[in-house]
Amino acid sequence: MLNIILCGAPGSGKGTQSEFIVQKYGLQHLSTGDVLRAEIAKGSELGKQIDALISKGNLVPDDMMYGVIENYIAGLPADCKGTIFDGYPRTVAQAESLTQLLKKYGMEAIMIDLLVDEQLLIQRLIERGKVSGRTDDNLNTIRHRIAVYHQQTEPIALYYLHQGNYCPVNGNHNMQDVFLQIERIVDKA
Repeated sequence: MLNIILCGAPGSGKGTQSEFIVQKYGLQHLSTGDVLRAEIAKGSELGKQIDALISKGNLVPDDMMYGVIENYIAGLPADCKGTIFDGYPRTVAQAESLTQLLKKYGMEAIMIDLLVDEQLLIQRLIERGKVSGRTDDNLNTIRHRIAVYHQQTEPIALYYLHQGNYCPVNGNHNMQDVFLQIERIVDKA
């Protein structure tokens, strides 16, 4: 089973590349952003707590995320070829928890890190906000989200590097060229 942790700053193309990977390799796609937005849309108490965090560009606490991820892994079909973790883990503590959780189910994962210049990230997110209407795609929130990424999420690259499971990808190129880099990594795994 192939499990991929797709990492990168907001606007790095995780969602787009996930779609390409799903189409080519038939993996399941766990977008924590989609899962969290669905919880918000339900209007549950948990959804309200999540919304209060996300709308300010903050991360959801580890204990909330761990439960979501474990429920997902436990519910995977027997014929599952693997999973793309898009947007999780976002902290070293989450990476450590995910490693242990995957081991519990006899699995492991590689990390593919989409590296994109910050100015290009901002440009992409501003454009996405114009098209999608996402309220978190405004300049102030974007800058905060990128700062949170650098402070809390970027360090997981070092964690996976030490695990021997780190694969950097130059995400400054167009979607197809980025996917060609990812294909080479996935085909070797």
